[in-house]
Amino acid sequence: MRYLPLTDTDRQEMLSVIGAETIDDLFIDVPAEARLSGTIAGLPDHASELAVERHMGALARKNLSAGEAPFFLGAGAYKHHVPASVDHLIQRGEFLTAYTPYQPEIAQGTLQVLFEFQTQVARLLGCDVANASMYDGSTACWEAIGMARRITRRGKALLSSGLHPHYVSVAQTMAKFTGDALVHHAPTLDAATDIDALIAGIDEDTSCVVVQYPDILGRIADLTPLADAAHAAGALLVAVVTEPVALGAIKAPGHMGADIVVGEGQSIGVGLQFGGPYLGLFACKQKYVRQMPGRLCGETVDAAGKRGFVLTLSTREQHIRREKATSNICTNSGLCALAFSIHMTLLGEKGLRELATLNHAMACQAADRLAKVPGVTLLNDSFFNEFTLVLSKDAREVVRNLADRGVLAGVSLGRLFPDASQIGHGLVVAVTETVTPEDIEALAAALEEELA
Repeated sequence: MRYLPLTDTDRQEMLSVIGAETIDDLFIDVPAEARLSGTIAGLPDHASELAVERHMGALARKNLSAGEAPFFLGAGAYKHHVPASVDHLIQRGEFLTAYTPYQPEIAQGTLQVLFEFQTQVARLLGCDVANASMYDGSTACWEAIGMARRITRRGKALLSSGLHPHYVSVAQTMAKFTGDALVHHAPTLDAATDIDALIAGIDEDTSCVVVQYPDILGRIADLTPLADAAHAAGALLVAVVTEPVALGAIKAPGHMGADIVVGEGQSIGVGLQFGGPYLGLFACKQKYVRQMPGRLCGETVDAAGKRGFVLTLSTREQHIRREKATSNICTNSGLCALAFSIHMTLLGEKGLRELATLNHAMACQAADRLAKVPGVTLLNDSFFNEFTLVLSKDAREVVRNLADRGVLAGVSLGRLFPDASQIGHGLVVAVTETVTPEDIEALAAALEEELA
């Protein structure tokens, strides 16, 4: 129902049943200084639905939409083309209205979709087993750190300077409650990754090393030496992938020795969606599966020998005793996981590789062109579809000014790392298959004017 059709008499009768005289009595536990005492300045007490729609529409028209301008924003959320069939299929009633499969025997369709999703994610990330998804990449990253603590019984995690700062922030917030010690340093504008520094920092107290691949600056490193060093010290390697399309072109982390691979699945099937909802990917080696958070769907046969699906593993506190649970994560991102799985199915392995090749080719074209702009230096010596430019002036100012010119130029490192002024001239530029040569030229021309 869009409205609660209650009369004053209805409300008074409800209040009398619970022993309250007025609705305000329901908020008695909220301190008086925290309560709104009057109307909100600048807002009318009420307005018609039509008036509200017109007002909100006028506000929306002030925004610069991702589809209306050359778009080079990335840093964890990417603009890819999502086939219309994906949205059409996820809006079918049996998918759109389905919820948690608490009763597997009547949720076979939901469970089969999740089983197929798990298979795709495990193959994509190069791992033995994957769960039925997490909330998003950042929470999946923290769950991996917690899982490493349970496996190794150690409490110190080394976080790469190339790890997305939002992922670092989530981990730092959660570590306040678990007591994990997180060792992390802000990145520097250097073409080399911090793999050697991470190897040097591993000791007998280290539970895991967390590294992003490709990292926040777009750099790509061979993770094999880091995995070997971690394993030699009894620690685990956690790899974080924020751009899964990259795995259509570069080696999967699991194939380089990563014990746990997590990531953000938004790039495939989900779309930008104003920043969410997204879905977290989570996969690991088979021997660690019982410490994996969330839920795991499995395939079996019923009493008649017919193929069926079940919740094989649900080590969360809604299913088992809290002290035995691996995590208090409440659900998986079912509808987003379905969108991911449909898009991946439509692409197939060949299509994913072709999509990745197209992304990389466009990124190379953009990097070559932008590096020719006076006042611009290309940082990376390797990248997939995202790279870092070092500008001759503060990148935050440049991004704002170019947005006024109708070009969404990228993500400034000053915005991502506000406390690291030494990297304020860095600009992270993402180039996907949605970017055209005309878009690249528009960005180059705008940069030339801005940096002149």
